[in-house]
This record gives sequence, structure tokens and C-alpha cells, in this order.
Amino acid sequence: MLWTNEMRYRNYRTITETEEKMLLEKVENSIWRQSFHIQPPHGLLNDPNGFTFYNGKYYLFYQWFPFGAVHGMKHWYQVESEDLVNWKDKGATIFPEYDHESHGVFSGSGIVKDDLLYLFYTGNKRDENWNRHASQCLAVMNTENELSKLEEPIISGQPNGYTDNFRDPKVWKDEDGYYMIVGAERENHTGCVLLYYSTDLCKWDFRGELKTDQQQFGHMWECPDLFQIDGEDVLLISPQGLEPDGEHYHNVHNSGCFIGKLDLKKMRFYGGAFQELDAGFDFYAPQTTLAPDGRRILVGWMGLPDTTYPSDTDMWANCLTIPREIRIKNGKIYQNPVKELTRKRKIMDEWQGTLNQQEVMLDQFSGKTFELICDITVEKGTAGVKLRVGEDEETLLYLDTEKEKIVFDRTKSGVPVATQYGTIRKTAYHEKAISFQIFMDISSVEIFINEGECVFTSRIFPKQGSTETMFFANDGMASFAVKKWDYE
Repeated sequence: MLWTNEMRYRNYRTITETEEKMLLEKVENSIWRQSFHIQPPHGLLNDPNGFTFYNGKYYLFYQWFPFGAVHGMKHWYQVESEDLVNWKDKGATIFPEYDHESHGVFSGSGIVKDDLLYLFYTGNKRDENWNRHASQCLAVMNTENELSKLEEPIISGQPNGYTDNFRDPKVWKDEDGYYMIVGAERENHTGCVLLYYSTDLCKWDFRGELKTDQQQFGHMWECPDLFQIDGEDVLLISPQGLEPDGEHYHNVHNSGCFIGKLDLKKMRFYGGAFQELDAGFDFYAPQTTLAPDGRRILVGWMGLPDTTYPSDTDMWANCLTIPREIRIKNGKIYQNPVKELTRKRKIMDEWQGTLNQQEVMLDQFSGKTFELICDITVEKGTAGVKLRVGEDEETLLYLDTEKEKIVFDRTKSGVPVATQYGTIRKTAYHEKAISFQIFMDISSVEIFINEGECVFTSRIFPKQGSTETMFFANDGMASFAVKKWDYE
């Protein structure tokens, strides 16, 4: 299907009942619809937005193009949850309405003030020559989910010295007022973030570029986030245009963070090396919020820009990751599934055993949607698990003690995805014992290594009949202790 600009830049309010019915029927017949992940009713989902605890529940929005699995006129779609597990669809909430957002409402963040939820986003406009004009905008929601938007931008455009790649405002409160960072690109096509200040969330003063040690690191820093964990400041960004470096940055675009110290007076972030947040294939544009109990919770887009997926032909694309608690340990970001997800656990199956140059398939560990914890001690060689095994299909996860690598392989995971960027991901590992916590959904897998030390997030698109799980040890002996819980 050839998507013209006219088709891509339609407002959801123009959809007919017949169109929406046809889209919903197409999606309903898709064999890759997820079971426990946030996904669009139809059309394309991308960045999570406005993630906030407000009015006794979690509010989360995502970028949404309603008419098909392509990028076009973006809206904000709203979901809510009281427990980070069960999410209620509330429908499209922020629509393009004004001239400065004539071609979509782009990503942003939320903050609570005076019992109101302030939602900041980027207005996207294209002129007659298809040049982009970006502005930062504000909408305010009350406890009844009633929304009002400011008719004019709060920041009308980028400062001098920066391109129109100027988007994704993140706002937080400090002792002396409110601060905002916005992802930006310098005119020399290098990425950075810009800093603004306000006392009332409506009028904003430009303070300057937030200086870092990274002057040439990607060409655009999308979806910035800045927060504190255990006294450490974290600057989270999604830099575009990174070149592969060893085992890192092999996806079309990547996400990660700097851990260090923010000095607002000097407008500088003192940080160490950039840490990639995910070692898998499909993770981008993460956003965090603070839970009432003080946990920092992260949700990411389980997808990537400039990437097509097999479900596109079913008129829907992408989902969000499960919510994760993030913390810092030994100077490194750790991610773990939020504790609330244990509520989804049903009947548990267990197995302990030793394999010596062999593999075993156990019926009780088959399935499409489950959580599996697999503790392995490898004496020699490689050992691990094969997921969603079927006729000429398998998704491989294993520890290679000879090469000292954790390997995730989706070469035979079903319909191929973005193979030009490779089908195998690896990360260094120097021990012989390892723990995999795996969240398997219909068309995705999220793997947490050693309580969040490393994470692999990936979409996979196997056949419906590929449901078996196998454990294996090659070229040596390995012991296994496995627990599995089926999910609804």
C-alpha cells in the first residue's frame, strides 16, 4: 500500500465508522496480538508519553497514528492503571487542533501541580515546502479527565544555533521552580539537550544548552529524561545516528543514559560513560515516573523508528514494554520487572536437572505467554533455552562460557525483522552461573539477566504452532533449576 502525505496526515476525528470497523476486523484476525502488553487498538504506536502517577492511578499515553502501521499524524492515546499490570484504554486524548500542531502532536511528559495534570508535548508543523517547525506546547487535565489546551505554544521555536529537530520536553520540579529539558540537534548535526526554567509551568525562560562531556555523540538526542536515584542523577536519552561499537549500538537507533551529577547553576551534567539500556533488538524512547512508594518506574517503546514489522500487514504495529523498576548498583543501571507483575502468575511448574551434551523438551514448559526463571550453572561449553520452538523455528538464549558471552539469537524466530542490522545480539559475561528471567508474550520476549544487570528486549513473529520450550547443553555439562508461571 502506497501511503501519500494526504493519507498520512489525517486527524483521527475524520475516521468513518466503516473505516474503523474494517481496521478493527483486520487487527482482530492478527495472530501476533499481545496478551499482557499495552498495544494500539489499530494503527501505529510509538513513544510512551506523559507517564505520571495522578489521581490515585498511573496515567500513561503513547504516540498513535490511527489509520495504519505507518508514521503519520500523531495523537496521544491514553491508558490508565491502578497497579501497573491491568491497563484500561481511555482512547485518543490529545488531538492536533491548532496551526502550530497541524502535522501532529509529538512526544512529551507530565507533571502534577495543584491537583491538575500538566501535559507537555511538541507541536509539529510542516510548511508548503515540507520544512518542519517545532514548538513546545501545554495541555492541562483535571481529575475528571477533562482536557484543556493552550492555544499558543509555550515555546514557539528552537533557539539560534539549533535545527528544527527540537522536541520531547521533560519537566520536573526543583527547589527553586520547574525545569524542562528538550531534545535538540545543533546546526553542526550533533545531539544535545536544551534547558528551560519556569515558576508557573506556563512561561518558560531559555537557560541554555545543558553541557555534557559528549559533544559529538549522535545527531539528535530524542526523548530526554532527567531524574535522581539514591543521590545519583541520571540523564536518559535516545541518541540517533550512533555507529556500531563492538557489541553496542547495532540497532538503527539506540537508548541509554549517563549517571553523574547535575549542576543547574553551571548548566552542566557531569557524567561517566554512556550506558546502553537494552542489549536486544527492539527498545527505544523510554520514559520514567516516580511511584508513590519512591520507586523509579520505566516504560519503553518495544519498537524502533525506520523499522517495519510483520504485523504491519494487519494494520497495527508495536507495543510498550512491561513496566520496570530501575535502580543503580555499582555505578550501573539495573532494570527489573515491577513487583506487581507477580499477580499475573498462575500455576507454577518446576524442573531441576543436569544435561550433558543433550537437550530436553518438557511439555509443562510449552506455551505462548508465560514467565520463566531459569538458573543455569555451566561447567563447560554452551547452555541455555530455546523458546517458541516449532517447525524450523526457535528463539535462542544461552551462555557461551568459552567465548564468555551471553547470546540472544532470533535468526529463526519466525518472520524476519530488520535483518540488515543482524539477527544475533551478544554481551560480555565472565561467570559460569547465570539467571534468566523471561517474559514471553505472543510476539515479544523480554529477558532480565541476573536481577536486571542486563536486559534483552525483542519482538518475534513465530507461527501459532511454535510453542515448545527446550533446554540444552552443548560441548559440556550444565545444571538447571527452572520455574515457570503461565500468564493469562
